[in-house]
Amino acid sequence: MGNPALRTEAVWKVFHQEAEEVRAVRGVTLTIQHGEFVVLAGPSGSGKTTLLNLIGGLTRPTDGRVWVDGLELTRMSSRELARIRLEKLGFIFQSYNLLPVLSALENAEFPLLLRGLERGRRERRVRELFQRTGLAGLEHRRPGKLSGGQQQRVAVIRAVVGEPALVLADEPTANLDSAASDILLTVMEELNRDLGTTFLFATHDSRLMERSRRLIHLVDGQIVSDQWQEPRREL
Repeated sequence: MGNPALRTEAVWKVFHQEAEEVRAVRGVTLTIQHGEFVVLAGPSGSGKTTLLNLIGGLTRPTDGRVWVDGLELTRMSSRELARIRLEKLGFIFQSYNLLPVLSALENAEFPLLLRGLERGRRERRVRELFQRTGLAGLEHRRPGKLSGGQQQRVAVIRAVVGEPALVLADEPTANLDSAASDILLTVMEELNRDLGTTFLFATHDSRLMERSRRLIHLVDGQIVSDQWQEPRREL
């Protein structure tokens, strides 16, 4: 059996704000295997986003260790972490984070461009994903000409196009209405099922919690429950 997509060992993150010490993440130990579809839930201030940032190499832990696909992030330099984020991780943000001057296709292929993949291979890979996610025909529109749901699907393509070991999604449905959220969730479920993409979400969205196969609750920076469940399917 190969390395898990993610492993953390007793991870802490402590912030110092003036004279106050804030323990945002407290001793989190977690393993996620390749192909899982996992939701990290909890109230505001529970440490969800901080934990995602630690896993994504965007923040260094105060203590503990993090591995992505068997590679330990904790001891890496900033340059090495940037390479891991490019090659091993995908990111989906609440606010889409698309570049407005680029077309949808150019936004989606950007990670492959940074990797130096030649143009023909980039475009074939991206167009296949546009077809798979219901966006075929919209490749040359700029983000301002797309709906919020369409923009977020472009962001999902950008996150998965490089076949990362793990995709981290922070409140991906927060800016979407119910219909757009359901389409987005179905797209991500299909990418997980058909391509084996591993997803870890941080969310308040009950619909996403219901459609996860593994639901982890975080309170005050600690895991208080970690359970497998039968996901609810849309009719």
